[in-house]
Amino acid sequence: MNKSYQTLRLILGDQLDHSHSWFKTPDDSILYVIAELHQETAYVKHHIQKVCAFFAAMEAFASELSEAGHHALHLNLDDTTEYAGLDELLSHLAERFSIERFEYQQPDEFRLDQQLGSLALDNIEINKVDSEHFFIPFEALPQYFKKNQSHKMEMFYRKLRREQNLLMVKDQPEGGQWNFDKDNRNKFKPDDIDEIPAPLVFGQDVGSIIQRLKRHEVQTIGETTDTLLWPITREASLELLNFFCEKLLPRFGTFQDAMTNQSEHKWSLYHSRLSFSLNTKLLSPREVVTEAISAYRHNDDMTLSQVEGFVRQILGWREFVRGIYWLNMPEYRQLNHLEAQRPLPEYFWSGETKMNCMSEAINQSLDHAFAHHIQRLMITGTFSLLTGIDPDQVDDWYLGIYLDAIEWVELPNTRGMSQFADGGLVATKPYSASGNYINKMSDYCKSCRYKVSKKTDSDACPFNSLYWHFMHRHRSQFEQNPRIGMVYRNWDKQPAENRSLTLARAEWCLENIDQL
Repeated sequence: MNKSYQTLRLILGDQLDHSHSWFKTPDDSILYVIAELHQETAYVKHHIQKVCAFFAAMEAFASELSEAGHHALHLNLDDTTEYAGLDELLSHLAERFSIERFEYQQPDEFRLDQQLGSLALDNIEINKVDSEHFFIPFEALPQYFKKNQSHKMEMFYRKLRREQNLLMVKDQPEGGQWNFDKDNRNKFKPDDIDEIPAPLVFGQDVGSIIQRLKRHEVQTIGETTDTLLWPITREASLELLNFFCEKLLPRFGTFQDAMTNQSEHKWSLYHSRLSFSLNTKLLSPREVVTEAISAYRHNDDMTLSQVEGFVRQILGWREFVRGIYWLNMPEYRQLNHLEAQRPLPEYFWSGETKMNCMSEAINQSLDHAFAHHIQRLMITGTFSLLTGIDPDQVDDWYLGIYLDAIEWVELPNTRGMSQFADGGLVATKPYSASGNYINKMSDYCKSCRYKVSKKTDSDACPFNSLYWHFMHRHRSQFEQNPRIGMVYRNWDKQPAENRSLTLARAEWCLENIDQL
């Protein structure tokens, strides 16, 4: 470590990109700093495995930079505890190393962009560069998105498919259609469950990080494990990518929406679990999509619907929610279109609920800091929507509990897609559903104390009456929506007594929500 450097470069915990142009050539005049900060552990209560994964990945990245000949300074909580926040730490380092220039990559989170954008370092030049990670450069986002304007992901996805020439034959989609979503909604049959592969997991020792968190009294949620199941290096991330393409992708599309509690691998199923590696930039979306398409090209038994469903998530949805986030912040964080105010029930933190689907999704999240997109959207998300839970509390829960959760991707998915709190900027309709959807896509209902076939009885599935209560109380908002307007015609055809009993059951559920 030199006594002085010309340039100080900051690497945030979600900027662990070995391929960034910063790292092409070692330069003795540049010092890279990667720091564990109290401010990043405290803005929301995180899952302990999430904090461990980020801290372990940051330390490993700093070590790899040093091995590659770069000057990298890794600071843990012990080293940074005396500084109130990032600003104070950077001011100290700039003075300590006689820095002339400070540089940082475009942050993915608005709060950090604001913090670094207002940073003042005396007599030091400050420069910001692109993260070079996404398909769409940051400065180009306004070409695709407009503030306070609804956008359709499908149209955006098709535009990017054309621009990136992915799964295309000239200017037409390969296979003659853009979207195979209708082929991606299969439920597991008994024979399918036996074929679910065991997940590839890793055994990274994070005992020292856990002790450090205890020493600094960092408040966390979830189950503690001394060995982390997730990849925290690029090498491990590439291994997981290869495993997905070889073992899981051939049936990913078929079962991407399915859920089961009958398999010991019920938490992983056919999902890639690459989101942490992607969101920390250990992997790039381009290489992930390219590898998936290459695997499809070299596997004659794999159908196009499998890989298209995956490409749609990475190229389409991931880039889409990023654009929605940046063009609508900071106001997006306060949107509450449906005026939901109910507190988050305690069982979101304990998993102790009699609703089996909720118990499965929440306990899995507490155990592994992971749930796949349908568990997030159509189980915990739908329940929060139907019961009118405060989107601020919903956001904080999702942002804290999931290993891959960073605000740019979490917020539009939760406040927009899941809770319709943005009034339709992300979704064209609220993702409301009764217990019938859960029964259609899972085997959760078979072992639940509530009966999915009932709506009004004391043992009726709460989702059933809550669904109708939600649609009833927001009728003026959704009756003219072409995607769900027919629901009200079905509701009106029901006998008045049935409607009254259904709404009464829902009222009881709402009044006793903590006991469900």
